[in-house]
Amino acid sequence: MPIDSKHPETLALHAGWRSDPATGAVAPPIYQTTSYQFRDTEHAANLFALKELGNIYTRIGNPTTSILEERLAALEGGVAALALASGQAASAFALQNLARAGDNVVASTDLYGGTWNLFANTLKDQGLEVRFVDPSDPENFRRATDDRTRAYYAETLPNPKLTVFPIAEVAAIGREYGIPLIADNTAAPLLVKPLEHGAAIVVYSTTKYIGGHGTSIGGAIIDGGNFDWEKFPERQPALNTPDASYHGAVWVEAVKPLGPVAYIIKARTTLLRDLGAAVSPFNAFLTLQGIETLPLRLERHVSNAQAVADFLSKRAEVTKVIHPSRQSGAERERADKYLKGKYGALVGFELAGGLEAGRRFIDALKLFYHVANIGDARSLAIHPATTTHSQLSPEAQLATGVTPGYVRLAIGIEHIDDILADLDAALKAAA
Repeated sequence: MPIDSKHPETLALHAGWRSDPATGAVAPPIYQTTSYQFRDTEHAANLFALKELGNIYTRIGNPTTSILEERLAALEGGVAALALASGQAASAFALQNLARAGDNVVASTDLYGGTWNLFANTLKDQGLEVRFVDPSDPENFRRATDDRTRAYYAETLPNPKLTVFPIAEVAAIGREYGIPLIADNTAAPLLVKPLEHGAAIVVYSTTKYIGGHGTSIGGAIIDGGNFDWEKFPERQPALNTPDASYHGAVWVEAVKPLGPVAYIIKARTTLLRDLGAAVSPFNAFLTLQGIETLPLRLERHVSNAQAVADFLSKRAEVTKVIHPSRQSGAERERADKYLKGKYGALVGFELAGGLEAGRRFIDALKLFYHVANIGDARSLAIHPATTTHSQLSPEAQLATGVTPGYVRLAIGIEHIDDILADLDAALKAAA
């Protein structure tokens, strides 16, 4: 029985699943299987021809994963989702689903370093050009657009720069040309819903806040169902021309009986089928457990992070605090417009002593974990200049907001007094 609610606290527990019809089990089962018995040859033929949806092979779909996908789509306000093995796979698939060799995508410069490298190097080697533009002026996306631009891409709350992206402004520009905005919302689940502001596709690393416990790598793409792909056949040929990889299907036509899901069905039946970045059923199960407490965890994450930002702003060892609440002008206006006072759980800051101060600070932490991740229930810290961003060019480091003395904190849900005490001791050691 579907639950009639739009409240995330309820959807996080109930969307996509009520109980097992055979046993009455309330927790979603882990369907640890590779394959599924077809009822007969007609059933098999219908599944492969997309006349009906169902399970074929776990590389393409799995019942446990399907519950995760339905829950994510419900929470985001989309029509369907595709769970994947990692956030990197989700970012790559989101672009590859529309852009072919010789095409281009216009992306914000304010990106996670791993995404930057994926776009600037790996996808470039595959013939897909990603053009980086400064999002502080939304018109930069228009200026970088040409006849072979297939998508715009951005992070809503960029890690590590933490300057909120102008979602509605860029999405509106894209819709003039038939170009969808793909929004990576990894750092701000539930805090902002990009689809409500005009984005067409939402991407997540579910490894982070959605899973929330540092146990499971995963990613997801959510299709908003709000973009008219058929209206722009020349701009979006991947969905409007016969696809040789799926017996000549024209996706906007082939899936009409299933609803406005051409984008996500194509991603599942071609990219996921062929490249195989499938999330394991066990990781899907663990991610579902994390989602159940996501609304509650975010409240503590956000309140603790605000307290940390306020604390750091008063410290002589810190030259700058990077957090939406500490911004001004147009940056602060965007933060308030989209985050509405809940500024996320990431806090960056710059130490007066630069690179060596950053090293000393990290080495002195006791409660914070020194790991290359964000979004755990526990507090995490990293010095990007010596770790995650060390392989990027100096230009890329600056564009993504990294300086030698920059430290990024992912604030957890511990008691705030313990968090501040650990930071206090580490700051003294860094001085």
